[in-house]
Amino acid sequence: MCLILAAWRVHPDFPLVIAANRDEYFARPTRSAGFWPESPDMLAGRDLSAGGTWLGITRNGRFAALTNCRDPQSHDPSAPSRGSLVTGFLEGKQSSQAYLVEAAASDARFNGFNLLVCDGRELACYNNLEQRTEILEPGIHGLSNHVMNSSWPKVTTAKKQMQDALKQLPDSEGLFRFLSDDSIAADEVLPATGVSLELERQLSAIFVNGPAYGTRNSTVLLAGSDGHVVFDEQEWKENGSSGNRQRFSFNGSRH
Repeated sequence: MCLILAAWRVHPDFPLVIAANRDEYFARPTRSAGFWPESPDMLAGRDLSAGGTWLGITRNGRFAALTNCRDPQSHDPSAPSRGSLVTGFLEGKQSSQAYLVEAAASDARFNGFNLLVCDGRELACYNNLEQRTEILEPGIHGLSNHVMNSSWPKVTTAKKQMQDALKQLPDSEGLFRFLSDDSIAADEVLPATGVSLELERQLSAIFVNGPAYGTRNSTVLLAGSDGHVVFDEQEWKENGSSGNRQRFSFNGSRH
């Protein structure tokens, strides 16, 4: 993922609301979200290159998602895929904190990442570059390719837009609307992450609209206080043309 918004214990009916965009090369083979045959309680997309996933939830309400940290100077192309960190939590039984302790013990093997996990009781995030675990307080949180709640323009803008979109729930179209915002930030507020200015501009948008690399999936997840889960996924093709749209709705467990 390259942008994840999480409303944690903000809405009275939906303790966890996720709105996320996955940015990736369009040539990278991917399977749409679905329940995995070998892990039938896990709903997630699949990276067919490395076998992991970027975001998922289970029938008993375990949620996990991951963003890469943009640090081109220290990127190791031989490092293992970070997607296994997401599936590891979804397939496990540890608490959020316990799993992040486990992830921290092996974080040096991976390129930079943020791992966001929720066991239904706590929402927590681990950043392996800072080697920091944060237990998130109730509120609206934004995560891109830097630290949690950074001042990057796409993060601050999306957090404000999510606040308004929450008022429309259970209608999720407001969430999808801001996830499709392809506005480019002004040069003076762009972060300096070690990529070219042209690429920094392109990546500053909530929705990255490109011919070879861009937003491939928009996901909205509503986890209700009654245990009911709604998972919507919109796929995107090159240059922002819409692809398949699907919805999963199931009754999970309460926490």
